[in-house]
Amino acid sequence: MADFFQNGIITTLHNVGNRSIESIEAELKEFSERRNMVLILPALYSEFETPAMQLIIDELKNVDYLHKIILGLDMASEEEFKKVKEMMSVIKTPVDIVWNDGPRMKAIYEMITDAGFTGLDIRGKGRNVWMCLGYAMTYPDAYAIALHDCDIVNYTRELPARLFYPVVHPGLDFEFNKGYYARVTGKLHGRVTRLFYSPLIKSIEKILGYNRYIEYMDSFRYALSGEFAFIRSLARGMRISPTWGLEVSTLSEVYANTSTSRICQSEIMSTYEHKHQDLSQDNINKGLAKMADEIAQTLFRVLSQNGIVLSPAFFQSLISTYYQESRYAILKYNALSKINGLEYNRQKEIAAAEIFQEALAHAREKFQESPMGIPLLSAWTTVRSVLPDFSDTLNQAVLEDNR
Repeated sequence: MADFFQNGIITTLHNVGNRSIESIEAELKEFSERRNMVLILPALYSEFETPAMQLIIDELKNVDYLHKIILGLDMASEEEFKKVKEMMSVIKTPVDIVWNDGPRMKAIYEMITDAGFTGLDIRGKGRNVWMCLGYAMTYPDAYAIALHDCDIVNYTRELPARLFYPVVHPGLDFEFNKGYYARVTGKLHGRVTRLFYSPLIKSIEKILGYNRYIEYMDSFRYALSGEFAFIRSLARGMRISPTWGLEVSTLSEVYANTSTSRICQSEIMSTYEHKHQDLSQDNINKGLAKMADEIAQTLFRVLSQNGIVLSPAFFQSLISTYYQESRYAILKYNALSKINGLEYNRQKEIAAAEIFQEALAHAREKFQESPMGIPLLSAWTTVRSVLPDFSDTLNQAVLEDNR
């Protein structure tokens, strides 16, 4: 599957050399003497009851270049928090757990809310990631931060290594690295990316004509992946979406805060397998339909905030153009599946595209009702400007929980 093609306006770092993970890690160990690396793991307690999380722990036991691991733990009782602490104790790297349901962290969230910051009432990965980043900011010696999901059933330690490498190598000049991979078993997965996100981006491009932001968003091979790494100075000024728009908003924030020449994407795994979301055909507010809805709303708001007029005529054209582009995508993936002997059900693909089209129409309505929508969680530089002593308070709260 060797491929060296460079498309779009960002650098693509393919896995073409069969380089051993031991070789990459040896370099990372050398870099770690000057550039500390912090790995963030946003997780629900329920994920610790799955084989995927146990595999991740087993792999991270063999990693020796990390400065710290920050585990953002959601939906956990005190007993469950203690159980997770015990499970993570086998890892050599120091592990700090941000226990979001503990009394100290609840007080932290109340403090931020009382200071006028909004969006913290929306539980989910976005808020978890945001607070973990805030905690990482309390360590000024952290140079690079990487993040990945905790439901990866075929996880290997190559994933964090390939995330960190481009942003910590002293001979490279990247500030942000986005992970990509194939989503294939006996059939194609990644329906939101294949049948919604990519056709939507191409539809917007057709209507607006050339737009550098849209070209940038179209450059990522897996824009909705949950794996990325960035340097601390970039992370501290980034806002985070508390909704399913997390990945799209992150890419948009990176675009706004650094040069595209300092952004790359890396093939971090050949294939990636995790738990699959339901399509939720009967409820636009659940599953993949909700994900598509919130992704579209995020894109609309970024375009609007950059001066693009999204008129009724634009949305009328967008719905019909998306219909056409999604059908083109189905033709392409049908051909791809046939030549590779993969299972492919065109009727199910069409049904998914129809649900996504409904989600797109719903996103249009929500955007027109409220162009500002759900605000992004503020950059940590902003939080610190309002609450100058907040970093010390947060650091103490987490350390007290982990004693």
